[in-house]
Amino acid sequence: MGGTGTLGAFGEWGVLVRAVVLTGFGGLDKLEYREDVPDPEPGVGEVRVRVGAAGINNTDVWTREGAYGRDADPDRQSGWRAGGFVFPRIQGADVVGRIDAVGEGVPAVRTGERVLVDPALYVGAEVDLVTTAYLGSERDGGFAELVTVPAANAHRIESNLADAELATFPTAYATAIRMLGRAGLRPGESLLVTGAGGGVGSALVQLGVLRGAEVVGVTSGAKREQLRALGARDVDRDAGDLVEQLRVVGAEAPAVVADVVGGPLFPALLDLIAPLGRYVVAGAIAGPLVRADLRTVYLKQLQLIGSSMATHEDFAELVGLIESGSLRPLLAEHYPLRDLRRAQEEFASKAFFGKLVVTVDPTVQ
Repeated sequence: MGGTGTLGAFGEWGVLVRAVVLTGFGGLDKLEYREDVPDPEPGVGEVRVRVGAAGINNTDVWTREGAYGRDADPDRQSGWRAGGFVFPRIQGADVVGRIDAVGEGVPAVRTGERVLVDPALYVGAEVDLVTTAYLGSERDGGFAELVTVPAANAHRIESNLADAELATFPTAYATAIRMLGRAGLRPGESLLVTGAGGGVGSALVQLGVLRGAEVVGVTSGAKREQLRALGARDVDRDAGDLVEQLRVVGAEAPAVVADVVGGPLFPALLDLIAPLGRYVVAGAIAGPLVRADLRTVYLKQLQLIGSSMATHEDFAELVGLIESGSLRPLLAEHYPLRDLRRAQEEFASKAFFGKLVVTVDPTVQ
């Protein structure tokens, strides 16, 4: 069964490894820590990675809960894509580790390379990203000792950062790179980031500052001080009138709003954006169904832009930024693989700044 990227029936191969297996849609009880999962074998053009660490994302939680349904069928449970999701499944899109085996057509010299894995599994043009499979969703991911991926998705990484630190980057930062690219953020422009204390939000802040933008982050509590340490101004999401707070910090009409929250704040964000401004969205943790006044959109001549995941070119840019030391890993906490349930509980609380990570093999550096 080499190269299928799925567990299939347990016991099919002789070597058994540790993994956390998602057995169905539902609560944390659907995550099972096991030590009898078959060792995956790389297929043609694939490599096998011994996982050092894997980051946790909203997608892991939403997929476990089956929350990717649509308004037309609110009771339907669904994974990231409408089809292709089967159980049991090993989640985990953000993988760092070392190649320990290669499939046919892959140079054996790659064995031993330290790699950061691009989780977008499309082949072809950018448009194929819209319907692509995703690591840890349609194909088994990194919450396991071993994972197989297409060789082209395993990027050699030269860095002094620990595995847990590197695992903070893939999904959050690649998503943020694509968001800012699609919005066409330019040096000197103002950028407003919602959910700025989370994984994608804090990545947007760092990347916005790096690109020479005037960045303001919306968050609360102690996260505000951490935002300022990244070079951003901040406003408190819980302190009342957002418009007035932005006026005080001189950011009442941002050129670009990068939103990962959605929900009730959406109409106010459209009101805030400067004429000819851009709104880009890649998440809806406060609710996917929103209300808007289309007169605001056409009279201010706004651009509304959807964005998700990242192209292979975006990911290659991310690897370059990591290797150059331009980005700071925002590792909030790491947990051993067997404690993935506890890690997802903490993730759901949103009481942390940056990223949570599972360490699978701490000896892999």
